[in-house]
Amino acid sequence: MDEGLPIYRLLSEPLVYESNPDFVCRLRCAIEAASSKLPHGLMEPLSERELDVLKLIAEGLTNHEIGERLFLALSTVKGYNQNIFGKLQVKRRTEAVGRARELGLL
Repeated sequence: MDEGLPIYRLLSEPLVYESNPDFVCRLRCAIEAASSKLPHGLMEPLSERELDVLKLIAEGLTNHEIGERLFLALSTVKGYNQNIFGKLQVKRRTEAVGRARELGLL
């Protein structure tokens, strides 16, 4: 349960679910209940640095500009982007900004 979203996603796999559906359902319910205690109902909260990057994305800065502003390598910025997208369950920057606004993060 401490792993949160990654385990929750794994429990959705047919092979895992079919092996013991009752246990999987109980475990998924427990993870959902634990996630409701997180801010904004996220399975995993954004770190302070991820929030910094997200705010700059919302301002329209490119990855390169974000790296310069926060003194980060381009690859590090891209890594933060992927973490943010995963936690917000989106695929694009515009979706991330929209979802963050819905959740009151921006």
